[in-house]
Amino acid sequence: LPPRKPEELSFKRENRPYWFNRFTNQSMWEMPILGQHDVISDPLGLNAASVEGAGDAGVGNGQRKRLLSEEAAQGGLNSFKRPKVNHIYFCQLSIEICCELIHLFWDMNTEYVCHCCYFRIYWDLDIQTNAVIRERAPANHLPPHPEIELQRAQLTTKLRQHYQELCYQREGIEPPRESFNRWLLERKVLDKGPDPLLPSDCDPIISRSMFREVMNDIPIRLSRIKYKEEARKLLFKYAEAAKKMIDSRNATPDSRKVVKWNAEDTMNWLRRDHSASKEDYMDRLEHLRKQCGPHVTAVAKDSVEGICTKIYHISVEYVRRIRQAHQTLLKDCNITDPEAAEVQDRLVYCYPIRLALPSPNQPRIELHFENDISCLRYKGEMVKVNRGYFAKLELLYRYSCIDDPRFEKFLSRIWCLIKRYQVMFGAGVNEGMGLQGALPVPVFEVLNKQFGVSFECFASPLNSYFKQFCSAFPDTDGFFGSRGPFLNFSPASGSFEANPPFCEELMDAMVTHFEELLEKSSEPLSFIIFVPEWRDPLTPALNRMETSAFLRHHMSVPAFEHEYRSGSQHICKKEMYYKAVHGTVIIFLQNDSGFTKWEPTPERIQELLAAYQVSQRTLGSPVPSSTSSRCVIG
Repeated sequence: LPPRKPEELSFKRENRPYWFNRFTNQSMWEMPILGQHDVISDPLGLNAASVEGAGDAGVGNGQRKRLLSEEAAQGGLNSFKRPKVNHIYFCQLSIEICCELIHLFWDMNTEYVCHCCYFRIYWDLDIQTNAVIRERAPANHLPPHPEIELQRAQLTTKLRQHYQELCYQREGIEPPRESFNRWLLERKVLDKGPDPLLPSDCDPIISRSMFREVMNDIPIRLSRIKYKEEARKLLFKYAEAAKKMIDSRNATPDSRKVVKWNAEDTMNWLRRDHSASKEDYMDRLEHLRKQCGPHVTAVAKDSVEGICTKIYHISVEYVRRIRQAHQTLLKDCNITDPEAAEVQDRLVYCYPIRLALPSPNQPRIELHFENDISCLRYKGEMVKVNRGYFAKLELLYRYSCIDDPRFEKFLSRIWCLIKRYQVMFGAGVNEGMGLQGALPVPVFEVLNKQFGVSFECFASPLNSYFKQFCSAFPDTDGFFGSRGPFLNFSPASGSFEANPPFCEELMDAMVTHFEELLEKSSEPLSFIIFVPEWRDPLTPALNRMETSAFLRHHMSVPAFEHEYRSGSQHICKKEMYYKAVHGTVIIFLQNDSGFTKWEPTPERIQELLAAYQVSQRTLGSPVPSSTSSRCVIG
């Protein structure tokens, strides 16, 4: 890649570029010599190497230390190799300049580690887009503000608590794992309301996702069984809970008779037979569920629908409060609705979404660093992000934001961005991790090199590989490169990667949107989709893609033989990949011109599969999959 100009690596004063050292608070007209440590303490001698013999890139042999790369698992085209890791010591420079210098030395076969902040680069923001869209007017979303975001966070947390209380009071169960997160995703597919997070205008108001997941946990939640004694206890608990439930609800005489007879028969069998195997207990449980399930569902239906309805109406009220507070804040800042902007009917390369309303003055955000973590605080509410990702957000902001050249609103917008995703994920251990899971870096490199991919359909400023992507929240993410929600994004041409959150309703809407775009475009258009291999039963989205008229190729990657990058990568202290606990299907949907330009040939497919294989990285534990729903990334 061509090196950047010096002006891009520095700030300007008196129309001249200068360098600012945050560690010593010094401003310098000339670029500092890399590796000097006369001010910063260096007891380990990391920077003790001489800077003599520095090359054209400005980094001597002492400053850039190479390690041998790890080879990927055998079997790929030319035995696909993992990127080499270069260790660079820029300890006198600010983290922003570190990140810029790393991009200066970037090439497609190398990862870099800066030891003053110790972060790796998991993105390539120099790749330009090939996605073409029709020019569009600025969006009418209200500009983000920390005060409003704090109120939204508090009300969303309160809504989660209401959901938990309703499930326990009405059905005696804990809410299914991450079902609230998937409710948010499923509702936003249908929602026409004004709030970017909470639904307020959906038809129907009863969520199929929430209803299905709560029903799956009635009368008790079924967990994975490893041992015979666990299977025996689970069978007994199910029979007891079904009998108790049918006795306490308004059931028909026939339903009451069937459930009680099967439950008592199961209990008698458990008392008699002590030599049964784990498989015997599981078979008996499956038989009991088939016999009692329809009757249990019938008596619980009204109660579960009441939970869904209650949560939706509370959400509508909360959206009204947030909207009213937001409009009052803008009015106090003398911000009114602007005149409609004129838009030319022309094709352009895609650009970040813009807001029609100007942003109000932003409050002060406190920033401090705890080792390699950036901490931002507003009114006692702290959000955290890895320093490397903080630097990434600054680069994205520099590339994408057009209304804040002096970065006066940068910290407040980062706070709003991270707070939004923090609230969406939930507060549970590893909760929401699947919503941010990403493909490994080598896979993105192959997608770009072999298939021209330069755009992610489902990403965020935190986990994106390219600087052009679609994300859930246009109001907070647009300043950092987002093109808005993908279901509202209509490209005419380009090559795209899609790794959607694993929510059935969202994936189904995604397929509908893909086919509409491919149908009406004659320009090269290609979508490479990564979805879980759920075949028992087969999901509608997977079935539709495998029978689509635009299908060019599809393949399966077995469970535990490939990996994803952690959804909490932006706060991880170390590199974190985890094995997928289910298979992944890779599907190529292309129109004729897209197939001609980016044909999935056997050689290209082989290189893609090689990049997807599990490496010798630091692997985390597989994410536990939910037994009540398949919408959890593995």
